[in-house]
Amino acid sequence: MPLPADSHVHSQWSWDTPVGDMERSCARALRLGLPAIAFTEHLDHTVWRIALDGPYVMDNLTALADADGLLTPPAFDAAGYLETIEHCRQRFPQLRILSGLELGEPHRHADQIAQVLAAGRFDRLLGSLHTLPDQATFAEPWGIYPHRDPNDVVREYLAGVATMVSTNDQFAVLAHVDYPVRSWPTETAGPFDPAAFEEEFRHALRLTAQSGRALEVNTRLPLHPAVLTWWHDEGGDAITFGSDAHLPDLVGHGFREAAQMAEAYGFRPGKNPHDLWARAD
Repeated sequence: MPLPADSHVHSQWSWDTPVGDMERSCARALRLGLPAIAFTEHLDHTVWRIALDGPYVMDNLTALADADGLLTPPAFDAAGYLETIEHCRQRFPQLRILSGLELGEPHRHADQIAQVLAAGRFDRLLGSLHTLPDQATFAEPWGIYPHRDPNDVVREYLAGVATMVSTNDQFAVLAHVDYPVRSWPTETAGPFDPAAFEEEFRHALRLTAQSGRALEVNTRLPLHPAVLTWWHDEGGDAITFGSDAHLPDLVGHGFREAAQMAEAYGFRPGKNPHDLWARAD
């Protein structure tokens, strides 16, 4: 089975990716035999609280935070990014290279996002929920788990996804619907069981399907097959695959296994290798 396109990659143009490299990511995609790569750089406007100590400290984030741990994402250089995309298209003509953005909480920042989108063409637009309201600001799930019931955090996250999908039309692909699972506190809460949140997952997936969007199979953490089953049940027509790579060496990570799972649960490649995968029935 041919590998699908990697539709979620970050390069040096993402504010949280100081070691990203667009050219090296393209070279990696060619070595793997990927038909296409989409550089969906972070476009974030939410000011949020990060950890300044403890197990979740990330140096590339703390360098941007103030003394209270509040991080204001830097502005996105759309012109510089689009120029680099064109440079890579000329250097790697045998690889289909898509421009794109990962829109962080687009339902909160629609006007600011619209200004960036007006700067040029962006082929692949992802919608992502990364943060939730917490302690008079916003925080990612890993920053909330220590002082709230993790089950409530996941339910609030999925409700937030439903709200984002229902109130914003600027993106075409829902990214990492299972984002809170990445930092799920297994030591205190036990293994994550998606069945405990089936109703909430199905609600978010149903609204996504009804909006005509695609669902991303994000391989940063293997997607639980139940989620793909629910997506199919709720009428989801299309999926994309995304490594969410912030390092060139992670482009296409886990794609063979993800493609095999997607085929087993009713999705097939499109007519062109770079197309979205569609449901088989």
